[in-house]
Amino acid sequence: MTMRQSTSLSSLSSYDKDYSAQSHYTRNNLLSGQWQSKVPERNVNRDVLVSEEYVNDRQDRVIGKTDRSAGQKKKKKKHLITANLSGTRYDVVRQMVEKVGFSVTKDDDLGAYLIWNDSFVSMDRISELKSYQRMNHFPGMGEITRKDALARNLLRLQKAFPDDYNFIPKTWILPTDHSLLLGYARDLKAKKKQRTFIAKPSNGAQGHGIALYKNAEKIPQTEHFIVQEYIDKPLLLDGYKFDLRVYVLVTSCDPLRIFLLNDGLVRLCTEKYVPPSDGNVGRLFMHLTNYSVNKHSDSYEKSMGVDTGSKRSIKYLNDHLRKNDYDVTLLWKNISEMIVKTMLVAEPHILHAYRMCRPGQSPASDSVCFEVLGFDFMIDRKCRPWLIEINRSPSFGTDEKIDYDIKSSLIEDTLHLLNIKVSDKRRNLANMKAEAQKRLFRTTKKGDTADMTELEKRRHNIAKRKEELKEQLNRVRKATAREDYENRNLGRFRRIFPSDDKIRQEKYCNLLMTAFSVILSGRGAAMQKEILQTYNNRLQEEDITDQIEQCEVDEKEGRIFTSQGRPPRIPKPLTSMPDNLPVTAEQREDDDDSDDQTESFSKRILTGGSRSRPQSVHQRSNSESPPSNKSGGATGRPASNTSLQRTKSLTRIPAANKTASSQRTGVDENILSSMVKEREEELTKKTLTALNEMRIKFPGKSDAEADNLLDRLHENMKFHKPRIASYWLVKLDSIKRRKVIDIVRSNVRAVIQRIWKCSDIDSLRLFRIFSRVFNRLLWSHGQGLWNCFASVGNSWETIFSKSSECISENEMNSCRRIVQLCKDCLLIVYQFATEAKAAPSQPTSDTEEQSPITYNGYSYLPSRDAKPPPTWNPQTFSQRYSKLYQSKVEGMT
Repeated sequence: MTMRQSTSLSSLSSYDKDYSAQSHYTRNNLLSGQWQSKVPERNVNRDVLVSEEYVNDRQDRVIGKTDRSAGQKKKKKKHLITANLSGTRYDVVRQMVEKVGFSVTKDDDLGAYLIWNDSFVSMDRISELKSYQRMNHFPGMGEITRKDALARNLLRLQKAFPDDYNFIPKTWILPTDHSLLLGYARDLKAKKKQRTFIAKPSNGAQGHGIALYKNAEKIPQTEHFIVQEYIDKPLLLDGYKFDLRVYVLVTSCDPLRIFLLNDGLVRLCTEKYVPPSDGNVGRLFMHLTNYSVNKHSDSYEKSMGVDTGSKRSIKYLNDHLRKNDYDVTLLWKNISEMIVKTMLVAEPHILHAYRMCRPGQSPASDSVCFEVLGFDFMIDRKCRPWLIEINRSPSFGTDEKIDYDIKSSLIEDTLHLLNIKVSDKRRNLANMKAEAQKRLFRTTKKGDTADMTELEKRRHNIAKRKEELKEQLNRVRKATAREDYENRNLGRFRRIFPSDDKIRQEKYCNLLMTAFSVILSGRGAAMQKEILQTYNNRLQEEDITDQIEQCEVDEKEGRIFTSQGRPPRIPKPLTSMPDNLPVTAEQREDDDDSDDQTESFSKRILTGGSRSRPQSVHQRSNSESPPSNKSGGATGRPASNTSLQRTKSLTRIPAANKTASSQRTGVDENILSSMVKEREEELTKKTLTALNEMRIKFPGKSDAEADNLLDRLHENMKFHKPRIASYWLVKLDSIKRRKVIDIVRSNVRAVIQRIWKCSDIDSLRLFRIFSRVFNRLLWSHGQGLWNCFASVGNSWETIFSKSSECISENEMNSCRRIVQLCKDCLLIVYQFATEAKAAPSQPTSDTEEQSPITYNGYSYLPSRDAKPPPTWNPQTFSQRYSKLYQSKVEGMT
């Protein structure tokens, strides 16, 4: 219809308004422009027709508009990672931000994902950041970027570790150390030695205010300066003095993670170097390497490449040093250690300030701060690096091509390592909502634990321990995921902390703990455990999962029934631990002595090595497969069908693995894999042989006497079992129980290190399996090892039944041998403590010694554990214990 060709907007708008109000249209409002010439005279039918046509036309337009708006809304849903660059003046930052796909926002956008500032921002601004945002400055970093603060902190650690913190020139902080400086200068004058001193403003930058002095008395006393001995024998490059600008990235302080760029700038002076004298100390173009100073020199040469001009690359310097027979690897190893040690000094300040700004933030969460630092190093003629200063806001100016090449790659790789994702914002909002709901539905304050029963306290402690393990497991998983991402996106960086070298990392942990105790004296002891868990945690994810499962088992066994009409049940009696014997007053007096004697024994007891001797009756050789009717151990209890099936399933290699390995391409890979497996199997057999030859020695007795002692203990196990249970499960605390297990653990570690010839024992699969066994034996306050003495109960082998990894037969036999050694060690420790406790009660003299009591061919010392009556019967004791236990139960009910 021709009416659809109308282009009058005023008539359409008025028509739309009148139609929406359900009123009649007037001829003047409806007919305008082309409408007036094409619409016939008014009649009801034609008006209705016009209305219907117009409504259809408007509906089509509205639908089209809706489709277009929907399309536009769809485009708006595509969110981008935003960056606020209003605080930086460098174009290279903006270029790299756009290169990685970020969107630059307005200057007043405070909710951007990335905020970049050339200067430091206030701590209040860091406190206001959301968890998805990133800012390029840490609070507290001024403790190493200010020259006086850097010197003060390094000197404090230098007193504790003089050999580790000797990488800065001798330094004085004025005006405090002015008298010390003059005294040092007088001593040099008395020895007829002369030194040059360089004075720098404490908070200066870009070479402003720096001066050289031959006479220390001319240095201003009242000014805030730091004075250092001038390095008058530097390494020269083409006759010019130079320094290194090394770029370091710190992505997190909780935990600390440090990365070093594999390239940097070599900044040269513009005048040939001459040792300082009274006539040339004022020639700054000769002695100062700062670019802001030398760029004003007429001799400054712009770099046309990486190997010419007054600026060169570190890669060129490395090649130059190699050609001149310098050890470049050692040089950069020293520089890396110097950077890490300096950051460890700053870590107490940074972590304290960061946690003050971000209270309540989980240690495993992503850091909202990062920082790019510029470390300046000087190298002397012996190729020894010296730390000069640290720049908090290194220049990103790109006056020359070499600047752009190095700094653009630095910023690009930094943005990749930050791992900023669009989903971070949505995840942050969800976490905030969850926290709000948690606070809303939080229960009332917990009651005092003093009002709890023993079972309630036990369940409370187990639940608390379970939550701690879950948090630790979450930290381990996040750390693993973070490390995997970093390894894939390092670019031109390399991670220098945490270190992959276990020995070096342990050294760094000791330095960090000392730094906390020296700088934050009140937090040193509290931070020690956190540092070990964060930076030197040897627990794998499987170990923590096993401990959580043990807590769940304990929680299930300690359940309290409070149903109406049913009295609370007493604790379920232990199936493997009989009641203790009644303890007399004389025996209570000896309890305290027993603990001290046990601790001294753990220092004296040793395990044998290669000395072979006949095995005793209670020991079973693990070099052969276990008999079908035995499960291993001294008690000779029959094994259940499930345990035998479990052992067979553990030693069977899955067919899926064989199929997958057969499908691998490349003959070399298959050959190499088979060779590695054969070598590991061979070393595992040697380890099993060495473990079978190991024996627990009794201090002061021969191996044969120790064997006889163990045989007697096993033959009279019904008599000694309640005493051993009381000693192991009640008397010894967790620390001393661990010491008993560590006797075997330390010797097993030494055997593996000798056979496998590996310094990093913790990374070996076999030792990780052994560690899981040792942890299982200490499970539930020592109940894990005690269950090995019983015919029923939880077995340590269950830790492998739920694991996906395949345990070979030799590995399983090695684990059984370790369990047997731990059992023997407990028996020896128990007997040693018993004899040591009984020794003071023996009336001895210089010429006469009381002989032990002999009964049935066995020697008993006159103590409570060795006074059986002549008509002693083991069955009588067990019946008496059961009667005593039943009487206790009846009394409680």
